[in-house]
Amino acid sequence: MKLYGLKNCDSCRKAKKALEAAGNKVEFVDVRQTPLDEAMLKRFLDAFGEDKLVNKKSTTWRQLEEHARLQPALQLLSENPSLMKRPVIETDAALFLGWAADVQKHFSSE
Repeated sequence: MKLYGLKNCDSCRKAKKALEAAGNKVEFVDVRQTPLDEAMLKRFLDAFGEDKLVNKKSTTWRQLEEHARLQPALQLLSENPSLMKRPVIETDAALFLGWAADVQKHFSSE
C-alpha cells in the first residue's frame, strides 16, 4: 500500500499511523520530495475528479494569482504538489482520497 501526501500533513500522519497499527505495510511518498509524474496525476484526476483532488481551500490555492488558478488541473498539481488533497491511499484494488470517516471505516473492516 502507498500513501501519497506531505510529511508535515496531520491527516497523512494520522492515516499512516492508523494503517500501520492495523497491520498494513505503508510506503509513504512525500509529493514535494518525490513529485508525481504526469501519468500518476492523470490517474488520480480520473479517479477523483478535479473538484475533489485540487484542494481549493488550501493556503497554496489562496496564494495563487488568478491567472494561475485558470491553468488545467494537471499543470496546477505538477507545479504545486501541495494543492493535492491528501492523503491519496493506493492499494492493489483501489484508490482512496482523504482520511474521512468513510475511508477510515473501509480500512478498519479489512
